[in-house]
Amino acid sequence: MDKIFIRELALRCIIGIFPEERKEKQDIVINVEIGADLRKAGRSDDLNDTVDYKAIKKSILELVEESRFKLIEALAEKIADIALADEKVLQVVVTIDKPGALRFAKSSAVEITRNQGS
Repeated sequence: MDKIFIRELALRCIIGIFPEERKEKQDIVINVEIGADLRKAGRSDDLNDTVDYKAIKKSILELVEESRFKLIEALAEKIADIALADEKVLQVVVTIDKPGALRFAKSSAVEITRNQGS
C-alpha cells in the first residue's frame, strides 16, 4: 500500500479531563499516515486521481480549533473519520502527541489504525 503523510501538525486545543486542562488551550502534535493506491495518480499526474491531503488537513484544522474533547483517543477517532470520508483512503493511522502531559516525559501519545469499511 502506498502512503501519504501529514507530519507534525502542531495545533492548540482544549483537551483533557482535569479542570485545569479545560481552561486553556494546550499544544498537541498530530501525525496522519494515509494508505491508498497511488499508482493512477503517479501515471496521470492529476489531482483527481489521488487523495487531496490539503483538504484533509483543512478539515482537521477546523475540527481541532473548535474541539473540546476530554480524551486524545476521541480526537484521534474523529480525525480518522475525516480521512476515511475520502473513498480513496484505504487505511489511516493517526498519532496524537500531547507534549508535557506527563512529568518527566516529552509527551504522551495515542496511535490508532482504521480501515475503509470497518
